[in-house]
Amino acid sequence: MEKLKHYINRIEEKLPLYEISNLAVSKSAIGWHIDHSFKVINAVVTALKNSKPEEYQWKFNKIRLLIYTIGVFPRGKVKAPKSVQSYETIFLNDLILQFETAKSGLLTLKHLDKNANFNHPIFGQLNLKQTIYFLQLHTKHHLKIMDDILKK
Repeated sequence: MEKLKHYINRIEEKLPLYEISNLAVSKSAIGWHIDHSFKVINAVVTALKNSKPEEYQWKFNKIRLLIYTIGVFPRGKVKAPKSVQSYETIFLNDLILQFETAKSGLLTLKHLDKNANFNHPIFGQLNLKQTIYFLQLHTKHHLKIMDDILKK
């Protein structure tokens, strides 16, 4: 959980840079990656809070095992679901609000049942521990893209 907190704080540092882009790295500006990262965190925290721990059932997932073992998402292989993409102009104030929601969401995670769960479209049903690891990997993935955009 501390890694996720660290990654969220690193994203906060990039908020003033939200308009910067580098098409050689990504078709989207830093703001899109920030927005997407926070949308994912906030949606997943909501899903965990609303889940029914008694319905969690572990199932083997080969792709999850591979990605969780290597600890990185391959770039450009998966398109984000529409629910966590932004198709409108991104404003700094909106990013700040999403950041605040993500920070408070981390506090919520500490109080959830270990079998609180989230259904990922590729990895399947994840319990709390698996979901936190997913959020860490996902956020780290987008931070790396943002860092590469800034390298120019």
